[in-house]
Amino acid sequence: MYAIEVDKVTKIYGKGETAVTAISDATFQVNPGELVAILGPSGSGKTTLLTAIGLINEPTHGKVIIDGATVADEGWVRGLDLKRLRREKLGFIFQHHNLIPFLSAIENVMIALEINHLTSSEAKSRATELLKSLNLGHRLNNYPTALSGGEAQRVAIARALANKPKVILADEPTAALDTENGKNVMSLLKSLAVENNSAILVVTHDHRMVEGFDRIFDVRDGKIVGEQNSGN
Repeated sequence: MYAIEVDKVTKIYGKGETAVTAISDATFQVNPGELVAILGPSGSGKTTLLTAIGLINEPTHGKVIIDGATVADEGWVRGLDLKRLRREKLGFIFQHHNLIPFLSAIENVMIALEINHLTSSEAKSRATELLKSLNLGHRLNNYPTALSGGEAQRVAIARALANKPKVILADEPTAALDTENGKNVMSLLKSLAVENNSAILVVTHDHRMVEGFDRIFDVRDGKIVGEQNSGN
Protein backbone atom coordinates (compact mmCIF):
# COMPACT_ATOMS: atom_id res chain seq x y z
CA MET A 1 0.00 0.00 0.00
CA TYR A 2 1.30 3.44 -0.91
CA ALA A 3 1.76 5.99 1.85
CA ILE A 4 0.68 8.78 -0.51
CA GLU A 5 -1.43 8.52 -3.66
CA VAL A 6 -2.20 11.60 -5.71
CA ASP A 7 -4.43 11.18 -8.77
CA LYS A 8 -5.06 14.10 -11.15
CA VAL A 9 -5.06 16.64 -8.33
CA THR A 10 -5.96 20.13 -9.53
CA LYS A 11 -6.34 23.34 -7.56
CA ILE A 12 -8.05 26.37 -9.11
CA TYR A 13 -8.32 29.72 -7.36
CA GLY A 14 -11.14 32.03 -8.40
CA LYS A 15 -13.77 31.57 -11.10
CA GLY A 16 -14.42 32.56 -14.67
CA GLU A 17 -11.99 34.97 -16.30
CA THR A 18 -10.10 35.50 -13.04
CA ALA A 19 -9.54 31.77 -12.41
CA VAL A 20 -5.93 30.72 -11.82
CA THR A 21 -4.84 27.09 -11.95
CA ALA A 22 -2.11 26.65 -9.34
CA ILE A 23 -1.63 22.92 -9.89
CA SER A 24 -3.01 20.77 -12.69
CA ASP A 25 -3.53 16.99 -12.94
CA ALA A 26 -0.74 16.06 -10.51
CA THR A 27 -0.41 12.28 -10.33
CA PHE A 28 2.17 10.23 -8.40
CA GLN A 29 2.65 7.80 -5.53
CA VAL A 30 5.12 7.63 -2.64
CA ASN A 31 6.03 4.38 -0.91
CA PRO A 32 6.68 3.97 2.81
CA GLY A 33 10.37 4.56 3.46
CA GLU A 34 10.88 6.81 0.44
CA LEU A 35 12.32 10.32 0.39
CA VAL A 36 10.79 12.18 -2.56
CA ALA A 37 11.25 15.77 -3.72
CA ILE A 38 8.92 18.15 -5.50
CA LEU A 39 11.42 20.44 -7.21
CA GLY A 40 10.61 23.69 -8.96
CA PRO A 41 10.95 27.48 -8.91
CA SER A 42 8.92 29.83 -6.73
CA GLY A 43 5.33 30.11 -7.91
CA SER A 44 5.33 26.76 -9.70
CA GLY A 45 2.59 25.25 -7.50
CA LYS A 46 4.77 23.14 -5.19
CA THR A 47 3.40 24.39 -1.89
CA THR A 48 -0.19 24.32 -3.17
CA LEU A 49 0.27 20.63 -3.95
CA LEU A 50 1.87 19.94 -0.58
CA THR A 51 -0.95 21.64 1.34
CA ALA A 52 -3.53 19.64 -0.63
CA ILE A 53 -1.78 16.42 0.40
CA GLY A 54 -1.50 17.79 3.94
CA LEU A 55 -5.29 18.21 4.30
CA ILE A 56 -4.97 21.97 4.55
CA ASN A 57 -5.91 23.25 1.09
CA GLU A 58 -8.93 21.51 -0.49
CA PRO A 59 -8.25 20.30 -4.04
CA THR A 60 -10.70 21.45 -6.70
CA HIS A 61 -10.48 18.13 -8.54
CA GLY A 62 -8.74 14.79 -8.18
CA LYS A 63 -8.11 12.25 -5.47
CA VAL A 64 -5.74 12.12 -2.49
CA ILE A 65 -5.18 8.93 -0.49
CA ILE A 66 -3.08 8.97 2.70
CA ASP A 67 -2.01 5.65 4.21
CA GLY A 68 -4.93 3.88 2.53
CA ALA A 69 -7.56 6.44 3.54
CA THR A 70 -9.21 8.43 0.74
CA VAL A 71 -9.28 11.98 2.06
CA ALA A 72 -10.16 13.89 -1.11
CA ASP A 73 -12.20 12.83 -4.12
CA GLU A 74 -13.45 15.85 -6.05
CA GLY A 75 -13.18 17.77 -2.76
CA TRP A 76 -12.81 16.56 0.81
CA VAL A 77 -14.56 13.28 1.54
CA ARG A 78 -17.58 14.00 3.71
CA GLY A 79 -17.60 12.78 7.27
CA LEU A 80 -13.83 12.63 7.70
CA ASP A 81 -12.26 14.26 10.73
CA LEU A 82 -9.47 16.08 8.91
CA LYS A 83 -7.95 17.48 12.11
CA ARG A 84 -7.66 14.02 13.61
CA LEU A 85 -6.17 12.60 10.41
CA ARG A 86 -3.60 15.41 10.26
CA ARG A 87 -2.71 14.82 13.89
CA GLU A 88 -2.41 11.04 13.63
CA LYS A 89 -1.02 10.42 10.14
CA LEU A 90 0.96 13.52 9.17
CA GLY A 91 4.02 15.37 10.39
CA PHE A 92 4.93 18.83 9.11
CA ILE A 93 8.30 20.56 8.76
CA PHE A 94 8.44 24.13 7.48
CA GLN A 95 11.03 26.56 6.14
CA HIS A 96 11.23 28.25 9.53
CA HIS A 97 11.28 25.97 12.53
CA ASN A 98 8.19 27.64 14.10
CA LEU A 99 9.21 26.57 17.58
CA ILE A 100 7.29 28.15 20.45
CA PRO A 101 9.80 30.69 21.81
CA PHE A 102 8.85 30.42 25.48
CA LEU A 103 9.12 26.61 25.53
CA SER A 104 12.36 24.62 25.76
CA ALA A 105 13.38 22.13 23.09
CA ILE A 106 11.90 19.20 24.99
CA GLU A 107 8.69 21.12 25.75
CA ASN A 108 8.27 21.98 22.05
CA VAL A 109 8.27 18.26 21.26
CA MET A 110 6.19 17.27 24.28
CA ILE A 111 3.33 19.58 23.31
CA ALA A 112 2.76 17.63 20.07
CA LEU A 113 2.48 14.43 22.10
CA GLU A 114 0.25 15.87 24.79
CA ILE A 115 -2.19 17.09 22.14
CA ASN A 116 -2.52 13.42 21.21
CA HIS A 117 -3.42 12.63 24.84
CA LEU A 118 -0.14 11.18 26.10
CA THR A 119 0.52 11.79 29.78
CA SER A 120 3.20 14.29 30.69
CA SER A 121 5.62 11.53 31.74
CA GLU A 122 5.01 9.55 28.53
CA ALA A 123 5.48 12.68 26.44
CA LYS A 124 8.69 13.59 28.25
CA SER A 125 10.13 10.11 27.74
CA ARG A 126 9.29 10.05 24.02
CA ALA A 127 10.53 13.62 23.46
CA THR A 128 13.80 12.88 25.26
CA GLU A 129 14.33 9.74 23.18
CA LEU A 130 13.70 11.62 19.93
CA LEU A 131 15.93 14.57 20.73
CA LYS A 132 18.76 12.32 21.85
CA SER A 133 18.46 10.31 18.61
CA LEU A 134 18.95 13.60 16.72
CA ASN A 135 22.07 14.43 18.76
CA LEU A 136 20.27 17.05 20.82
CA GLY A 137 20.50 15.38 24.22
CA HIS A 138 22.61 18.28 25.47
CA ARG A 139 20.01 20.81 24.30
CA LEU A 140 16.84 19.45 25.95
CA ASN A 141 16.31 22.44 28.19
CA ASN A 142 17.53 25.15 25.83
CA TYR A 143 15.07 27.68 24.45
CA PRO A 144 14.92 28.35 20.68
CA THR A 145 16.98 31.55 20.96
CA ALA A 146 19.88 29.50 22.37
CA LEU A 147 19.84 27.01 19.46
CA SER A 148 21.66 27.28 16.15
CA GLY A 149 19.58 27.23 12.96
CA GLY A 150 20.43 23.58 12.33
CA GLU A 151 19.64 22.60 15.92
CA ALA A 152 16.29 24.41 15.86
CA GLN A 153 15.35 22.64 12.63
CA ARG A 154 16.26 19.29 14.19
CA VAL A 155 13.94 20.08 17.11
CA ALA A 156 11.23 20.82 14.54
CA ILE A 157 11.94 17.45 12.90
CA ALA A 158 11.66 15.72 16.29
CA ARG A 159 8.30 17.43 16.79
CA ALA A 160 7.15 16.23 13.35
CA LEU A 161 8.20 12.67 14.23
CA ALA A 162 6.66 12.73 17.71
CA ASN A 163 3.45 10.86 16.89
CA LYS A 164 5.14 8.38 14.53
CA PRO A 165 3.34 9.64 11.41
CA LYS A 166 3.17 7.56 8.26
CA VAL A 167 3.76 10.69 6.15
CA ILE A 168 6.04 13.67 6.75
CA LEU A 169 5.59 16.78 4.59
CA ALA A 170 8.41 19.32 4.46
CA ASP A 171 8.05 22.74 2.82
CA GLU A 172 11.48 24.23 1.99
CA PRO A 173 12.95 22.81 5.22
CA THR A 174 16.50 23.97 4.40
CA ALA A 175 15.79 27.42 2.97
CA ALA A 176 16.79 29.20 6.20
CA LEU A 177 19.98 27.15 6.62
CA ASP A 178 23.46 27.38 5.11
CA THR A 179 24.47 24.74 2.57
CA GLU A 180 26.22 22.44 5.04
CA ASN A 181 23.39 22.46 7.59
CA GLY A 182 20.85 22.13 4.78
CA LYS A 183 22.53 19.01 3.42
CA ASN A 184 22.80 17.60 6.94
CA VAL A 185 19.05 18.04 7.44
CA MET A 186 18.26 16.36 4.12
CA SER A 187 20.60 13.48 4.97
CA LEU A 188 18.84 13.15 8.32
CA LEU A 189 15.45 13.02 6.61
CA LYS A 190 16.70 10.23 4.35
CA SER A 191 17.83 8.19 7.36
CA LEU A 192 14.54 8.81 9.16
CA ALA A 193 12.47 7.71 6.16
CA VAL A 194 14.23 4.35 6.14
CA GLU A 195 14.40 3.86 9.91
CA ASN A 196 10.74 4.74 10.53
CA ASN A 197 9.37 3.40 7.23
CA SER A 198 7.78 6.82 6.72
CA ALA A 199 7.13 8.52 3.40
CA ILE A 200 8.82 11.92 3.37
CA LEU A 201 7.79 14.43 0.70
CA VAL A 202 9.95 17.54 0.45
CA VAL A 203 9.21 20.72 -1.49
CA THR A 204 12.32 22.63 -2.54
CA HIS A 205 13.60 24.99 -5.22
CA ASP A 206 17.25 24.12 -4.55
CA HIS A 207 18.78 21.46 -6.82
CA ARG A 208 21.74 21.13 -4.44
CA MET A 209 19.53 19.75 -1.68
CA VAL A 210 18.09 16.69 -3.44
CA GLU A 211 21.21 14.56 -3.61
CA GLY A 212 20.37 11.13 -2.23
CA PHE A 213 16.62 11.40 -2.76
CA ASP A 214 14.86 8.31 -4.08
CA ARG A 215 12.85 10.24 -6.66
CA ILE A 216 12.46 13.83 -7.79
CA PHE A 217 9.39 15.33 -9.49
CA ASP A 218 10.01 18.45 -11.54
CA VAL A 219 7.18 21.01 -11.36
CA ARG A 220 6.80 23.92 -13.77
CA ASP A 221 3.83 26.27 -14.13
CA GLY A 222 1.55 24.07 -12.07
CA LYS A 223 2.35 20.78 -13.82
CA ILE A 224 4.59 17.84 -13.06
CA VAL A 225 6.77 17.86 -16.16
CA GLY A 226 9.09 15.01 -15.38
CA GLU A 227 10.53 12.55 -12.89
CA GLN A 228 14.19 11.94 -12.25
CA ASN A 229 16.27 9.66 -10.08
CA SER A 230 18.91 11.27 -7.92
CA GLY A 231 21.44 8.67 -8.91
CA ASN A 232 21.29 6.58 -5.73
